[in-house]
Amino acid sequence: MQAAINAARADADRAAAESDLSVNPADVPILVLALSSPTRTASSLYDSAATVLQQALTIATGFVVDDAIVMLENISRHVENGVPRMQAALLGAREVRFTVVSMSISLVAVFLPILLMAGIIGRLFREFALTLSLAIAVSLVVSLTVTPMMCSRLLEEPHDKREESRVAKWLERQFQRLQNGYARTLGWSLRHPLLILLSLIGTVALNGYLYIIVPKGFFPQQDTGRIIGGIQADQSTSFQAMKVKFSEMVKIVEEDPAVNSVAGFTGARSTNSGFMFISLKPKSERKVSADAVINRLRKLLGDVAGARTFLQAVQDIRVGGRQSIAQYQFTLLSDTTSDLYKWGPILTDALQKRPELADVNSDQQQGGLEAMVTFDRGPPRG
Repeated sequence: MQAAINAARADADRAAAESDLSVNPADVPILVLALSSPTRTASSLYDSAATVLQQALTIATGFVVDDAIVMLENISRHVENGVPRMQAALLGAREVRFTVVSMSISLVAVFLPILLMAGIIGRLFREFALTLSLAIAVSLVVSLTVTPMMCSRLLEEPHDKREESRVAKWLERQFQRLQNGYARTLGWSLRHPLLILLSLIGTVALNGYLYIIVPKGFFPQQDTGRIIGGIQADQSTSFQAMKVKFSEMVKIVEEDPAVNSVAGFTGARSTNSGFMFISLKPKSERKVSADAVINRLRKLLGDVAGARTFLQAVQDIRVGGRQSIAQYQFTLLSDTTSDLYKWGPILTDALQKRPELADVNSDQQQGGLEAMVTFDRGPPRG
């Protein structure tokens, strides 16, 4: 009886251990990324990090598969020639190990300049280059260790091969047809070298032409569905007058069919300025881009007398250390304020005359009404 109780207890303990092991969190692969930013929201930061990592991992997929394919094909060739699987794995890995190592080193060398790049571009693509380099390094180790081991256990030897299914036979015929077509086109190209050379020259010339006409910029313009606007009125405008103008502008924006909601404030830094935050409807409903909405609103808001509105689409990546009501900034420095007061308006007027620029403004405000009061703190006169 005691022996039966002990046996049952042992079985219960073993079952409990197996159930604990099946839910062990250590068995679940987890990737933890810690990100923080003093200027960006958590959702925006997550989207940017996910985009960079997804791009790097998507590109790395081809590099990871490439090393394993080189190793697998070489080992399969020896197995098809009658070499035992274990010997074929050792021989095949020994033959192509230098090739795999050199391929991985050359790929890392390509992304090394991006990893060492300075400036804004370097900061944006540092994680991209680091992810790719680490993926290539892991691929190298796996190709030299795990892939040969799996080939020595899983590859079928010639005497173990079974009859292929109909689907496999159909795929083999399609691959053979594709190979025959490639052989015919390759033979035709070798028989007409002059025509192939002319097509190469034409391709290079077409690439040069496309490089010239394709729009270029530092960062592509995004449509995040949000617009911010800065409002500037005359420097002598009071808070009460600014409130009226601000309400009129908010009403114009709210009447636009692509706008979902508007919020804003005035009087934060000065009585003649304000900010507006515009949320657009989903792209499927508004049918136009954020830039098109800005161009449409710019014409209507320009009719408001005594104030100007500067709209810009919110971007996930913003460059610059100062808050501005324009998308691009130019900071003018001087040793004296008198030089800034002189050359600031001159530079602003020159930029406003450029046809390719819009919403040119300056935060220099020294033209408002002012009165100097001098207190006479002498003794009172009888």
